[in-house]
Amino acid sequence: MPTVKNATDATFKADVLDNSKPVLVDFWADWCGPCKQMAPVLDKLAEEHGDKIDVVKINTDQNPETPRAYNVMSLPTMNVYKDGEVVKQIIGAKPKRLLEQELAEFL
Repeated sequence: MPTVKNATDATFKADVLDNSKPVLVDFWADWCGPCKQMAPVLDKLAEEHGDKIDVVKINTDQNPETPRAYNVMSLPTMNVYKDGEVVKQIIGAKPKRLLEQELAEFL
């Protein structure tokens, strides 16, 4: 069963940019309440749609370079990467149903 993967600044290229599937990247931090609300939603998304899209989380406090490179200003921010490029950005916590609607083209 597919699960959410944790990425770091060091593994971001291999985990996300070089991935053949679309990748939903959740930029989050421990102090961010809405980020914590998204964790079970992202777990379910990975479980149900992991054959079509990979779900990756990156802690912005521990890995500051990647969010800086992609101008991530607020948390949670979720970027969808396809062929190494950001093709969609979702800002803020969302219920699973709404997140699936926003990601419909990738699912």
